[in-house]
Amino acid sequence: MSRLDPRGIEHVGIAVADLEEAKRIFTELLGFRVLDEETVADQKARVVKLDAGGSELELLGSTDPDGPIGKYLTKRGPGIHHLTIRVRHLAVTLRALEERGVELIDRTPRVGAGGKLIAFLHPKSTAGILIELCEHEPA
Repeated sequence: MSRLDPRGIEHVGIAVADLEEAKRIFTELLGFRVLDEETVADQKARVVKLDAGGSELELLGSTDPDGPIGKYLTKRGPGIHHLTIRVRHLAVTLRALEERGVELIDRTPRVGAGGKLIAFLHPKSTAGILIELCEHEPA
């Protein structure tokens, strides 16, 4: 594999201080439709997924100030948290990226929101941007 071979943007994760207020703004004022809401216990986060016309926006609220989103909000405040790219064969992609010197947060895929297989790349290797890869099965 010579490159990532992306299949599109899965979603953009947005860290918010007040999840209910952000949900209200995105739905009532901006017209987005809620697709799903869930708690991701191992990430200490509450997620609201919004339909963004072929991809999604994920509003990320913290359920614990010591969780990843809570720490992010304390350090950086609300804003774009990560970009998620659809890929085929996530485990193979991770091995190929690691062989090319990309620092991985997750060396093996794990289950994320919606039960999808995901893995994060370290921002040190991606121009300071937290990138999540999400396994995408071809249609």
